[in-house]
Amino acid sequence: MNQTEILHAIPCDPLTGSISVPIYQTATFVQEAPGVHKGYDYARSNNPTRAALETLVAKLEHGKAGFAFATGLAAIDAVLKLLSSGDEIIAVDDIYGGAFRLFTHVYQKFGIKVHYVDTTKAENILDCINEKTKLIWIESPTNPTLKISDIQRISHIAHSYKAWVVVDNTFATPVAQLPLLLGADIVIHSGTKYLGGHSDLVAGLVIVESPELAEKIKFIQNASGGILGPQDSWLLIRGIETLSLRFKHQCESANKIAAFLLQCEIIDEVFYPGLTTHQNHEIAKVQQNGYYGGVISFTLHEDTIEAATAIVTQTKYFKLAESLGGVKSLICQPSLMTHKSIPREIRIQSGVKDSLIRLSCGIEEVEDLIQDLQQAFALVSNNKIVSQELIQD
Repeated sequence: MNQTEILHAIPCDPLTGSISVPIYQTATFVQEAPGVHKGYDYARSNNPTRAALETLVAKLEHGKAGFAFATGLAAIDAVLKLLSSGDEIIAVDDIYGGAFRLFTHVYQKFGIKVHYVDTTKAENILDCINEKTKLIWIESPTNPTLKISDIQRISHIAHSYKAWVVVDNTFATPVAQLPLLLGADIVIHSGTKYLGGHSDLVAGLVIVESPELAEKIKFIQNASGGILGPQDSWLLIRGIETLSLRFKHQCESANKIAAFLLQCEIIDEVFYPGLTTHQNHEIAKVQQNGYYGGVISFTLHEDTIEAATAIVTQTKYFKLAESLGGVKSLICQPSLMTHKSIPREIRIQSGVKDSLIRLSCGIEEVEDLIQDLQQAFALVSNNKIVSQELIQD
């Protein structure tokens, strides 16, 4: 969806002509008679500001219906509530730490089994899929090693077993990738990231393809109550207005920074789907319409937590913080931050090494971001040289 389509998918207020969607800060709605109202009775069930957001995200993803939740994990939780005890999930091995925690420490005790699989090769799914499989859970690109999975092929496999495919589209956004058009059944977003784009809200979104799933998710949303409030719904709509402009700029910067990182002696591996050396670059090229995202990860030759910490604490424009996708660039050390809840052996097996560092490119001038990394690498390298000289003396 391009910038023109995004802007004009947001309606003007039909009552007043307001070009900005109004914030309906209300808990309840006056009824004409018992059960007779204008489509709104209680704000947990529905709210006009949230409804405008939900309609918008459904259009962005070419879905039948969208649903807004208080956080990305609340959105994931709502999808998991589609399952019953005895059901099984096949999930990408390099999964978001919060999703891993929810799957393993909350839903596993209810009898839902999860198989973690390297989905970069679709055939790996065949080793685990069976009649109990109800969901295949994909992040593409993944967080934080930017693995790419073939959504269309995986959807074909899943549907032959009558399983749903869920795609977390947070890293790609609807600007680059439309999973529902590739065969997926459900799309998840952390609206906190690129869609909001300003690091000033937390939100989760679920978009579905079928009316049947829409009815189920709507029931769960209303029954569980983890809704997004009207203020944050308005902020998210406002963020989406500039999504295409921001995301394309961030992709362009990430491409240049990834190329720069390849030349740095301090770095061991660079993970970015836009690099021709990436395992599934050709899939990403087609699947993401040539936009590879604004997130890059890399590991160091000195594969230690201490080496990564030394770098992430020396940048100036890249701010040390969790999250991503905002207008300000961020740097993160997953082993101690976003993926700390995942046991080390599982984390490393999925590719999240101790020295792995994740960058989220903002909208600053890319030359400034590259210089920031250069000075951090140089400072760490020089300090290391001084330390070694002191030891020798």
